[in-house]
Amino acid sequence: MTVTLYTREVGTHEFESAWMDQAIKLATDSVTNGGGPFGALVTKDGEIVASGNNQVTATLDPTAHAEVSVMRAACKKLDTFTLDGCVLVTSCEPCPMCLSSALWARVDRIVYAADRHDAAVAGFDDRKFYDLFEKRPASVWPMPVERLDLPNRTAPFDAWLAKSDRIDY
Repeated sequence: MTVTLYTREVGTHEFESAWMDQAIKLATDSVTNGGGPFGALVTKDGEIVASGNNQVTATLDPTAHAEVSVMRAACKKLDTFTLDGCVLVTSCEPCPMCLSSALWARVDRIVYAADRHDAAVAGFDDRKFYDLFEKRPASVWPMPVERLDLPNRTAPFDAWLAKSDRIDY
């Protein structure tokens, strides 16, 4: 699913582009530091609340995806278990687990750069899991999920594929 980004208010797109650049940098730095090629931010009221990257192999936790990790950090920082009023900005289209977590957290919106097909090229092929969700069109979801297409969207995956000592998973 690809949804076109639209600007809700003046300046929103510029903020989201800057935040997305930061999420992509987090993902690329994660690869450099031995992690997976995924990064994410949670924002609220125009400010970054938390940022994080994939921690699956570092913590031996299959649920420590960048999106889940950053939502956990944001909840702690905001001292709440819900993230209503927040936007999840992520370097890649959230997998079904991360999407479900964002739904449970009551995130207002998700914005991502690379998509599931970009991830599959880098060896992260979760498309069979996405197929489970395709029966329910995004138009009936309780929050918008939107793609922000940036030219550097695959930089984390390019770094991942170039890394000879990566731990494939």
